[in-house]
Amino acid sequence: MAEKRTAYLAAIVYAFIIGLSFMFVKLTLAVATPLDTLAHRFTVAFLAATFFILFTKHKVNIGWHDVAQIAPLATLYPILFFGFQIFGLARTTSSEAGIIQSTVPIFTLLLAVFILKEKAGRGQLISVFLSVSGVIYLLTMSGAESETANIVGSVLIILSAFTNALYNVLARKLTQRYSLLTLTYIMTLFGFIAFNSLAIGSRVLAGTVGEFFQPFLHWQFVAAILYLGILSSLITSFLANFVLSKIEADKMSVFSNVATLITILAGILFLQEAFHFYHVIGGIMIITGVVGTNLMGARSKAKEKAKDVEE
Repeated sequence: MAEKRTAYLAAIVYAFIIGLSFMFVKLTLAVATPLDTLAHRFTVAFLAATFFILFTKHKVNIGWHDVAQIAPLATLYPILFFGFQIFGLARTTSSEAGIIQSTVPIFTLLLAVFILKEKAGRGQLISVFLSVSGVIYLLTMSGAESETANIVGSVLIILSAFTNALYNVLARKLTQRYSLLTLTYIMTLFGFIAFNSLAIGSRVLAGTVGEFFQPFLHWQFVAAILYLGILSSLITSFLANFVLSKIEADKMSVFSNVATLITILAGILFLQEAFHFYHVIGGIMIITGVVGTNLMGARSKAKEKAKDVEE
């Protein structure tokens, strides 16, 4: 019982870190370009992970063959996932991005059905339809809203959620073959190399290499990038792994919806973002669909177990 309580506490901390991360990304974008932000974020994350490995007994034993196996998935996450996310956040509010990002479980279910040939019940499909309708409604209203609303940003956030879901489906075998520390470290390394190469390369072409480290002159940026690099990129991975080792995945996914709520509140309270009535309607549709998908999935699993016991 004590372990369960600790797991739920860890899940709450996880939800708060993820929920606030969108706000911190918006803070970095006030003084840095999206590529520079990603480069600095993954530099901090990679250095933190390297120090952790050097000063603890944990070791990463991996060969070039293993790196080649992980590389395709590392392209999905973190490279495409964070790439789409930050360029989307540059064009939309953190509140709206948080709502759309909560569709990851929906995309995961759909991809599992088509790629892994897993079965989905009628209740799950109805819930999926509700969430998808909520996303379409948000996109439609955002496109018809004021000049500040940018449908391109929303589409990029959807692509970010989709790549995250695709990674979740395709990475199941890798998570059984490699430890979380190994996967996290190698993927952080890929993000570090990719984003620094893109950021520095773009500045070389523009002749502005000297401006690469200028954001560090702002204490808000330093605080935000440390939060994103250490807490949001590394600590959350370990928290998620710990929680999933103690409670079921469907229960863990409910806390992602808590993160969405925190993202919305942080955007409104700290960034003074506009939050319209259509956000409330679309958000309720999406989150209700996500929760419904999880609950229906849990019920179908329980029924299958009951049938197996009877047989």
